[in-house]
Amino acid sequence: MSSINQLDIANLRILDGGMATELERRGCNITGPLWSAHVLADSPATIEAVHLSYLEAGADCILTASYQVSAMGYAELGQPPEAASAALRQSVDLATRARNRYRQQSQRPVWIATSLGPYGAALHNGAEYHGNYDVAFADLVQFHAERLAVIETTDADFVALESVPSLEEAEAIVEALHRHPSLHGWISFTCKDEQHVSHGEKLAHCAEFLEKQKQIIAIGINCTQPRFILPLIGELKKSTRKPIVVYPNSGEGWDAEHRCWTGTSDAREFGQLAWEWSAAGAQIIGGCCRTGPEHIRSISNALETPGAPRSRS
Repeated sequence: MSSINQLDIANLRILDGGMATELERRGCNITGPLWSAHVLADSPATIEAVHLSYLEAGADCILTASYQVSAMGYAELGQPPEAASAALRQSVDLATRARNRYRQQSQRPVWIATSLGPYGAALHNGAEYHGNYDVAFADLVQFHAERLAVIETTDADFVALESVPSLEEAEAIVEALHRHPSLHGWISFTCKDEQHVSHGEKLAHCAEFLEKQKQIIAIGINCTQPRFILPLIGELKKSTRKPIVVYPNSGEGWDAEHRCWTGTSDAREFGQLAWEWSAAGAQIIGGCCRTGPEHIRSISNALETPGAPRSRS
């Protein structure tokens, strides 16, 4: 792990935006089962360029292009576990290279978080949006533990365990983290409304469990509609004093039947919402699907506006 104290995130305010969205905009093909992880092999320089664009837009933290990487996913393509491990390490190396390039422009602190998707992401069937897995708890623990073992050998500052749909998977992640006590990270949930994670548990109950976990440095929400974020921050504040991280989707909707995005996204409006989320108590704010550097720049501008809140209330 990095020599930076991964627990020291007091000055971390702005997260990056969607990786897959930007890769698509730059002409990359992410239609395979590994999504943006395919680009690790096909065009690693493009991933590095996306990281740099987010840093230049104002991000304090960049997430690696590893959300979809797992031994299970690579096995589906006939590749050994070592290929997945190499991809995880490569994703951190690319983020580190981007950070080093950015330091030629600025010496402000920049964190690298290894993005690790839930078990449902490896199924690539949308299960991270309902969490109804047909898998034993012990297998869930092992799924997460085998990736954490690899990340423990890298220079990432911490791990971002993202799009978690259920309390059960959060519990499995914590058990996996206990096997690797040097690692710390946040867990962020997908949510289906103003109170509940995708599987149905109350977000406040999930936060109550994570509040007691020393390796969890923040709790949050990602890959969720922006209209739910403000009340969800309120739900988190009922149960935790840990930093709150929010990085919702752009506000566009996914049409599964026609496999396309619908609606529009206004980056300036997204920044205004970020100001409200910060005022409500979110410390770390960024974007998920369909957000890009323009959204992150808008967040940065909004939070730097005189009078805008820059710390938890």
